[in-house]
Amino acid sequence: MKSIFFHLMPYRDLPEDFEQKYESVWVTPPNSELCDPVKVAQYYKWNLDELELADRLGFDGLGVNEHHQNAYGFMASPNLMAAALARNTPNNSAILVLGNTLALYNPALRVAEEFAMLDCMTDGRLAAGFPVGTSMDVNRCYGVTPTETRPRFNEAHDLIMKAWTQPGPFSYNGRFNKLRYVNPWPQPLQKPHPPIWLAGGGSVETWEMAVNNDYTYNYLSFFGYKNAKKLMDGFWDTAARLGADENPYRAGYAQQICVAETDALAEEQYLEHVSYFFNKCLHIPPYYMETPGYRTRRSTEFAIKSGQPAEIAQIAALEKNWKTLVDEGFIIAGSPDTVADRLIEACRGIRVGNLIALLQIGSMPHELTKQNITLFAEQVIPKIRGLWADEGWEHRWWPQGARVDAPAAVTG
Repeated sequence: MKSIFFHLMPYRDLPEDFEQKYESVWVTPPNSELCDPVKVAQYYKWNLDELELADRLGFDGLGVNEHHQNAYGFMASPNLMAAALARNTPNNSAILVLGNTLALYNPALRVAEEFAMLDCMTDGRLAAGFPVGTSMDVNRCYGVTPTETRPRFNEAHDLIMKAWTQPGPFSYNGRFNKLRYVNPWPQPLQKPHPPIWLAGGGSVETWEMAVNNDYTYNYLSFFGYKNAKKLMDGFWDTAARLGADENPYRAGYAQQICVAETDALAEEQYLEHVSYFFNKCLHIPPYYMETPGYRTRRSTEFAIKSGQPAEIAQIAALEKNWKTLVDEGFIIAGSPDTVADRLIEACRGIRVGNLIALLQIGSMPHELTKQNITLFAEQVIPKIRGLWADEGWEHRWWPQGARVDAPAAVTG
């Protein structure tokens, strides 16, 4: 099992009445009223400190991502964060950029160039993530026509792969990208290119793209493993239909995790911050979440059939009902033994070999985040690392330059 510390980098100090006073955490929260650059400067330092701590403690990978105009996760350029990590991660954790939102880049050649730079800077530790992107980012913040989202994504993917594998200079004449010269310097260190990790929220087309191109598919949701099973069953059915093997390393999923010395102490230490996340960080109206035309008909039909758990999670968070949050799997929380047992159950149930561990949640302060990271690294990872070892699968999607075997944890 690969354990990846994935950092959303949220704004940790939204006002108590935020969700009553403001329309949304994404797209329209007024930056002049809510976003204090002095606090943001401190957050970025904490965020990098937390990621670097995870490297020292033996996490297999460090994850960053891209979002815009929001307080849920204000990492507008994950490549900047990855570049900072390239020089301050001595234990050589994989750097997973999940990812660059391809439809937002014009031309998408920029992604090929910057990812190649990161691959060289990290000595081949990069996993290149290609998300379609949320409707909030792509359609609302950056103004992409909803029905063009997937076509732009597909063409950007085609251009990047050609830029990495076809000798330049050459011309590219697409619908959205028209380039007389494609000749990027540098080329990636990994050959034929860095491993591609797709990040999705349950779109059927993304499952098929992952299987057809032999990419890793990662389900990025905040509603836990019980909900993830519905989506991941669909992915594995797609893999079987298209003739792919059942290698668990071709899949990953995100899980919010809170580790404390005891189950009771977990509730005491983390409930406030988990409630902040579900009530404030996910305060997004449906008309921003699903702009008409953003999702294809097939994926919309699947979403309707599979159901959405957001309302249950937010009611539980509003009522500060820890038992429901835990029992419904929205969070995995408790002592190291409890967390390890539930993670093993979850990852076996949805058959994933890449655990994207969300260990900084909502308003969680820096010292508590470091505690969560440390307890997870020292007392949970050793219990879950061998989960798939008895099946003998090869992780074909792990960056070539990243550490294969984790070092002994080093505190400090």
